[in-house]
Amino acid sequence: MFTDLITPEQITILTQIILIDLILAGDNAIIIGMVASKFPLEQRKKIIFWGIGGAVILRVILTLLTAYLLQITGLRLIGGLLLLYIVYKLYIDVVKGFEHDSNIKVDNSSFLKAIWTILLADFTMSLDNVLGVAGAAGDHYHLLVFGLVLSIVLMATAATLISNWIKKYKWIAWAGLLAILIVAIELIYTDIKILFL
Repeated sequence: MFTDLITPEQITILTQIILIDLILAGDNAIIIGMVASKFPLEQRKKIIFWGIGGAVILRVILTLLTAYLLQITGLRLIGGLLLLYIVYKLYIDVVKGFEHDSNIKVDNSSFLKAIWTILLADFTMSLDNVLGVAGAAGDHYHLLVFGLVLSIVLMATAATLISNWIKKYKWIAWAGLLAILIVAIELIYTDIKILFL
């Protein structure tokens, strides 16, 4: 009975979603923590709360939009190309040990500027994550919802732990890269097949 509910295809998709979330979901919380660390303790808690809250709202909106947009022929090709760029960015992180944290300029002169910095970072990194998960999930909307919930839980609770794992065990990062690359190729191939073949 259980085998009727979970097919080998769904297990593969679920594995891809978990790997993509492990690689991409931790980034948001690392940025939030970095920005918050520049402020006094009482403001720090508010920044973390609003930063994670903003990331959750953005991720829900982007997931709904992306799931709809990926049904449109031509946009999967664009999404796949964007994921290829994300793979390249992550490859530089994994292979060269490049720390993306240094790219974020933190203006600690005001609370609102800090929240804005976090929301901008959230938007770009949530888009990476949602595109990867939505591309992997395809028409399996229950797996898409699972991916969304997992990414929020990982971002809110386990980001530091995940970033330490990735630094310690490079194979996790490589497995995540491979999962995103497969999704990118599948998205590109699906649209090329429809448009040109």
